[in-house]
This record gives sequence, C-alpha cells and structure tokens, in this order.
Amino acid sequence: MRAKFKKYLPEVILASIALAFSFWLMLHTFSWQDGSILIASKAWSDFASHIPLIRSFSLGDNWPPEYPIFPGEPIRYHFLFYWGVGILEKLGLRIDYALNIPSALSFFLLLLSIYLLARHLFKSRFVASLSVLLFLFNGSFSCLEFFRAHPLSINTLSDLLNNTTFPSFGPYDGKTVSAFWNLNVYTNQRHLALPFSLLLLLVYFLLKDDEDKKVSRTQIISGGLFIGILPFAHSSIFAMAILVLGMLFILLKRRRLTIVGIFFLGFVLSLPRVIFLGRTAGFTPILQLGYLTPDPVNFISFSKYWFLNLGLSFLLIPVGFLLSSREQRRLLVAFLPLFLVGNLVQFTIEMAGNHKFFNVFLAVSNIYVAYVVFCVWKSKLLGKVVASFLIIFLTLSGVIDFFAIKNDSSYKIEDYSKNPDVLWIRDNTPKNAVFLNSTYLYNPASLAGRKIFLGWPYFAWSLGHDTNKRDFEQGALLLAKNPEATCGQFTKNNIEYVVVSQENNLEVNSKFLQNSLKNVYNNPRSGLLIFSTEGCIKHVR
Repeated sequence: MRAKFKKYLPEVILASIALAFSFWLMLHTFSWQDGSILIASKAWSDFASHIPLIRSFSLGDNWPPEYPIFPGEPIRYHFLFYWGVGILEKLGLRIDYALNIPSALSFFLLLLSIYLLARHLFKSRFVASLSVLLFLFNGSFSCLEFFRAHPLSINTLSDLLNNTTFPSFGPYDGKTVSAFWNLNVYTNQRHLALPFSLLLLLVYFLLKDDEDKKVSRTQIISGGLFIGILPFAHSSIFAMAILVLGMLFILLKRRRLTIVGIFFLGFVLSLPRVIFLGRTAGFTPILQLGYLTPDPVNFISFSKYWFLNLGLSFLLIPVGFLLSSREQRRLLVAFLPLFLVGNLVQFTIEMAGNHKFFNVFLAVSNIYVAYVVFCVWKSKLLGKVVASFLIIFLTLSGVIDFFAIKNDSSYKIEDYSKNPDVLWIRDNTPKNAVFLNSTYLYNPASLAGRKIFLGWPYFAWSLGHDTNKRDFEQGALLLAKNPEATCGQFTKNNIEYVVVSQENNLEVNSKFLQNSLKNVYNNPRSGLLIFSTEGCIKHVR
C-alpha cells in the first residue's frame, strides 16, 4: 500500500495543486462578504446574465424555464449548470458557495482530464504536466502588445506583476489576438468547464479501452447520458461531441459498437431538447470563412491571424503530430474537425461565439506541443536550455493575462440580506412575476429571482431573440400616455409590476405611472419605486 501511494505521489501533489488553484480562481472572481456579492470587474458583464438565471431557480419560479431577462419565450440558453447552482442555493447554500464549489470542481476535473489524456497517450508525467500548464497559460503573441505598452526595462518584472489589463482583447478592442484564450473564459462562463471535461474523459476511456473488443455497457450508459444532457448543459459542446465521436467511430475499429450505442442512447435522451431548440432557434448557421480573421480573408491573412493567436504552437502542433506514433495521432485527428468547423461555420448570431470550438481544440493540441518540448528536453544539456526557453515563450502571454485576473478589482452588489429593495420584492411578489424595468444590469427584481421584461439587450440578442422589437415595446410602455392601450400591453406580456429608480437607463413617464398604477413600494433612500399593474388590468377587463 505504501509503495503504491509512493508511486502515485507526484499525481497526488499535482492534483492537490490543481484543486487549490481551481478554488482560488473561482473564489477570487466571485465571492460574498457582509451581505454583499463581490464580482471581479472582468466578470461583471457576464454575471449580469448568470445571476438572474441562478436566482430565477433559487428564489423565483422559472419552470418550464424562460430566459429571466427576456421572458415570454422558451429559453434558448443552455441552463442546466445554473439550474443546479440555483437548486443548491435553494437548499440553503449561500450563493457564492453554490456557484464556486461546482465551478471549481468542474475546472479541476478539466485539468485532470487533460492530464489523464496526455499521460495515457505519451506515458509521460512531463508531457501530461506541461499539457496542463500550456492550457492554463496560453501561448498567443498577445505579449507583443504588452511589451508595446511596457517596453523592456528594469521595470519589466514589476510591470508584469502589477498588470491589470489584458494586452489584447480582440475583437472588442480592435486588436488581432482573441479575448478567448485566457482564464477569463472559465471564470466568466462557469458552465463551460464541466461538459468540456466530460467530453475529454469520454474520449480518454474510449482510447484507453481500445484494445478491448467487447462492447462496454458502462461506456454506453455513461456516454449516452452525457450526450443526452449536453443540449441542456452546453449546445456547442453537444455539436463538438457529435463531431469527435463521429471521427472516433472511423478511427477506433474495436470501439465502433460502443460508439454506436452511445450515439443511440444519447440521441434518444436529447431528442426532446433538440426538437425544442430547433423550434425556438433564432439563427440559422451560415458559412463564414476564417473565424475572426480580418478582411479580406485569404491564405496569408488567415495564417497570420492564427500565428498571432496560437504563437509558437502554430508551428509546434504539426511538428508534434509528425513526431507522434500512429496511435498517438488519432486524438488530434479526432479533434481537428473542431478547428476546421470553427473556421467555416457561424453557428450563432455572433461569430465570436465559435471560440468554444478552439478552446477545446487547443486543450488537445497543446498535448502535442508538450510532446515536442519533451523531445527537445531529452536532448542533453542544450536541449534542456532550448526546452526551457520554449516553455517561457509558450506561457508568457498566459502569465501576463493571469496577473490581469489576479490584480483585478471587484464590484459590490448589496444582496437581499442588506438591500431592502431586493428583500421586499423577494418577500412580497409572486415568484413567477414579470417586472417592466427601467434599468438593466443587476436590477433588484433580477436579484430577487423575478423576471424582467428586457435585460441588457446584448445577452438576449446573442441568443437570437428579437431584442429590437422588445426594446421598442419597453420604451413605449415606460413612456406611455394612453392608459387603456398600455394596460392591454401589460396584460399581453404578463407584466405585473413596474420598477423604476432615480438612475434609470431609459426615459420614464413618472406622471402616468403615479396616476394610472398603484404604488406598492417606495424607498426614498434608494429612490426605487414599484407599481402594481393589477388595478390597470382590472380596468381593461
């Protein structure tokens, strides 16, 4: 027993470090203190969508699920992770624990799955550990932007350690290197790591048992369940899983019956949601070449874009593929369609949404980069020096990005235990109530688990909802002058309350609200007013 423990001691140490890092990362970007929610500034915008979704399950009544910042239509967002978080909060866990515990465990499982795949493929702890390191600290050339802003000097180390911004955040800052290669993706999109890791683990077990000619019932049931819930958990990973399993069906002759079983069970379980998604989808996939490659898209601009975004990995991935054995190459071949499809098809209204395809592809392809570094490392003293420099250049941009997250500041939002506005809504309104809102982000009604007529339009727009129409309706209702017509719209949209404040994002006809609706809540300190549409609705009837 002691000998066995000693044999796996390096893995135990690495796993402990990975687990501790995962919890630190999630706790650092989202926490709770003295009745307030603390959100890292770089996660501020994304959580304005996630918290209303979580709270709609924990404090509200959102079943069958609707998007709580665009109610009235079936949800188009993969809600399963946040539903689980909401259930944990409903059972009594504080919201930071309810979110951070599954987030950290999911991210840890992702690191573990990368390690296991690399270790199985190349039988090397060095390759496996470096694969995880390369995943954590991206190898793009965004560091060039950093040194453009902070030229090399005696202050360079200080500049790096105190860095607070991502050097490149394309396409949003107009620069070429994408915003989606750093850890910000996983701190903001908490639902991504779990399905991502389960996909890698499914592939790991298929490769691991490739020599076994027997059909694995365990893999069929577990794999089928995974495929079946994916449309609820993450629709992009669902598409990736279909592509990867299709490739493995071709590559793994002994596993074909098992893969067919996984496909069949997964298809049956996912059919209701696939039909549901098909019925509610607001965007039809189109051909779009080159992902975010600047126009005009041609071979040179495409190669330049990916060279800057992949860094040295652009050259080392094919080298690692060539150095690998036939069996080792199968993994990269299975995941290569993700890179191709991500550069050919636009699946959502925003092409940047394809980044998930590349996140998964890079996690796998980095294993081959790590193998190249390992081969160089084995070549005497000079090889170790060269390999050390390679590791530095393959992780430098990621290290710079890491300190931007580490040094990030936080915004504070008073939760219901400290905010009387949120508490009143929670305790005095129906759990499924819809509020007409005059402010978007972190509206008190959203924090209380209620639905608001229209949250920040980008979120719903990116899912294919008609935000232009709703934005017009929202503005018209807040500036209403005709009581009868307005009350009819309240009834049509199931709006039970109107919530306005002193700091409105939209113009409000306060006189109409005061004269036509019943004021049920007034907080002079915060300036929040809540009106009930009940009397208005009765008037129309």
